[in-house]
Amino acid sequence: DRKGRLKLELYPANAKDFLRDDRELLKEGKAFRRVWADMPPTGAVEMCIQAPAPGNYGLFFTHDRDGKNKFNFWTDGGGITSNTRIGASKPKIAASTVEVGAGVTTITIRAQYLRGLSGLSPMKN
Repeated sequence: DRKGRLKLELYPANAKDFLRDDRELLKEGKAFRRVWADMPPTGAVEMCIQAPAPGNYGLFFTHDRDGKNKFNFWTDGGGITSNTRIGASKPKIAASTVEVGAGVTTITIRAQYLRGLSGLSPMKN
C-alpha cells in the first residue's frame, strides 16, 4: 500500500555494527547514513543514500506504515539487498551487504511484509 514513510539506512558491513543504534555508531566515528522519503502516491519507489566512500556497507530498507519511527513487525515492511526472505529474525549482514563504487551504485530491494507465521517475505509481483 502507499501508507507511511520509507527509510533507508547504511551501516558498516560487519555483523557487530549492522542495525546498531545510530548514536553509538556516530559516537565511535563509524559509517552511518539514513534517508527518509514519503511514499509516492503512484509508480516505482526510488531512494538515494550517499555512502561516505567506496566500499562495502550494510543496507536496510523499511516501510514505516504507521509513522511511529519504530519498526512494528506486525505492520511495517523491510528489505535487504539480497532480496532473500528475512523471516522472523534480524537480517544477516551477508544478505544485506552492498558494494559501493566511486560513482552511482544502483540496486533493487523488494519490500517484505509479514506473511503468516513464517515472518517477513518478499512481495509477489
